[in-house]
Amino acid sequence: MAEISPILIVGGRGMLAQALMAHYAGRNVTALPRRDCDITRPEQIAQAIGKHQPRTIINCAAYTAVDACEIDPESAEATNTDGVGYLAEAARQGDCYLIHVSTDAVFDGKGNRPYKPDDPVGPLSTYAQSKLGGERKLLAAAPNRWMIVRTAWLFGIGGVSFPRTIIEKAKTGQALSVVNDQFGSPTYATDLAAAMVKLIDQQRMGNWHVANSGQACWYDLARATLEEMGLNMDLRPISTEQWTAMRPNQAIRPRFTVLDIEPVNAAIGPMRHWRQALADFCGKMKQ
Repeated sequence: MAEISPILIVGGRGMLAQALMAHYAGRNVTALPRRDCDITRPEQIAQAIGKHQPRTIINCAAYTAVDACEIDPESAEATNTDGVGYLAEAARQGDCYLIHVSTDAVFDGKGNRPYKPDDPVGPLSTYAQSKLGGERKLLAAAPNRWMIVRTAWLFGIGGVSFPRTIIEKAKTGQALSVVNDQFGSPTYATDLAAAMVKLIDQQRMGNWHVANSGQACWYDLARATLEEMGLNMDLRPISTEQWTAMRPNQAIRPRFTVLDIEPVNAAIGPMRHWRQALADFCGKMKQ
């Protein structure tokens, strides 16, 4: 197998990048924040590759503010689409193994079974369209070795996430309404990072879905977070239609984007249930 070290992580200040660095402790890995490698600027990518001479590049850089993408689609496209294309071209020229992190949001949510990596896509929001655009830019540049890792509903230490928001809201004592008819795969950044490290060490190729097992709606995840934290809150389930009526300018979310993780389970061992992962996250939040 080809050498995978040194490894370069771009988007190095984000939640997933921090989790990856924790798993890569003691290995030849460098994480660069945006100021040191802005993927929307090809010259910065070239400088970073020239300096660090990576054999593997992991792209954790993304514009993930879903609702903000509706207001600023140019920024979403610059980072989530064009930036991935620049990275892919640089990886192809440098014969680097490129790993790109994408999203469950590329699916339209009209299915009724977990989505497989090769299922048809149908992004509903500007964010989702920009992320799918990044996948297609990567394929167009076609490095010799590449992997796309789609994940979903990410939470973890070191960044903004839905469970963290619920914890903060609960401390205000205010009632909160949470959607109960959108279903997905809650995923702990620590578990995603561990799985990615194993897949990278195996030099896997192609599209992979990586998430914790099980499924939940946003209301399920909110309620479970409160239970794990021992917090009381007036939590009310509402429909997507009710939520949209309250916030009509928000991005459209798909109703069902649970990911089929059977291939990754077979490759590296079973991903644990999201509720177990949430318990670990909440335990760290209590510290």
